[in-house]
Amino acid sequence: MKKNVIERAKVVLEIESQAILAMQGRLGPAFEEAVQLIQKCEGKLIVTGIGKSGQIARKIASTFSSTGTPALYLHPAESSHGDLGVITKDDIVLALSYGGESPEMVPILAYLARKGNPLIAMTGSPKSTLGQAARAVLDVSVSREACPLSLAPTASSTASLAMGDALAMTVMEQKGFSTEQFAEYHPGGKLGFRLSRVGDNMHTGPGFILVSEETALRKVFSEMSRNETRGAAGIVDSQGHLLGIITDGDIRRRLETSPDPVAGLARDMMTKNPRTIDANEIAEKALFLMEQFRINVLFVLDASSASPKKPVGVIHIQDLLKSKVR
Repeated sequence: MKKNVIERAKVVLEIESQAILAMQGRLGPAFEEAVQLIQKCEGKLIVTGIGKSGQIARKIASTFSSTGTPALYLHPAESSHGDLGVITKDDIVLALSYGGESPEMVPILAYLARKGNPLIAMTGSPKSTLGQAARAVLDVSVSREACPLSLAPTASSTASLAMGDALAMTVMEQKGFSTEQFAEYHPGGKLGFRLSRVGDNMHTGPGFILVSEETALRKVFSEMSRNETRGAAGIVDSQGHLLGIITDGDIRRRLETSPDPVAGLARDMMTKNPRTIDANEIAEKALFLMEQFRINVLFVLDASSASPKKPVGVIHIQDLLKSKVR
């Protein structure tokens, strides 16, 4: 009878997880040198590999590019047909080959030897041709593959990918790469929405209601009854500085408790010193504040403007949820 499918899956995961953990003990001066080479590189990081190593190399190049290190993938077979020209004098090369003897890598190694570009090798055979040609060698050898036939690259490719992540994340941290920079490189999809700026999601048109503290409540209620209103009106002084806020909830409570709910001025009903957020903050922080303080709306200020206390927009929790911030 064939082995239980769950048991086989557990064996695969165990082998691959152990392959990753085993590399911790091999981290040392070579890894530190690789980090320094990439961190100080004034050009691009060229990542290359063939077969499964090539697929892992593409992912590693993509990870570096999205975390502050310009990187691209170079196909070894295409390199000897003109693509070697992509390597400039300021670039460094990260080459992946588990056995370290891929014939397709030979033209690249010869070119680097002539030009003097630094080479980092990621291989399971540090004493191979690739390993001996490199300035820094990252040992990704595994004791066994997870393949039942011990043929398909499984644990070895997982180890290479994990080492690539370790290298990229370390370089990212050493460079001081920030959340703001990360957002610039990821404008699309759910991640892009999460890291977008408050100023990109706020309302500034008809739904953005500002009234003077001297405005009659009847007029405030009328302004807030428009369909576009985002559930609140900002109350400002003569200079346009935010003093308070009146929300839909405030109006409902006043209608329930006051004998003459429309009597009075905006300053008589407003909640003073409302919570605000800067236009340059990431959208996810706005959602965090709303959830933390159980509020649905924030008026937006711009600390970099000539009038940092003057509201420039308003953002509602529904805007953020519709934008897939969470």
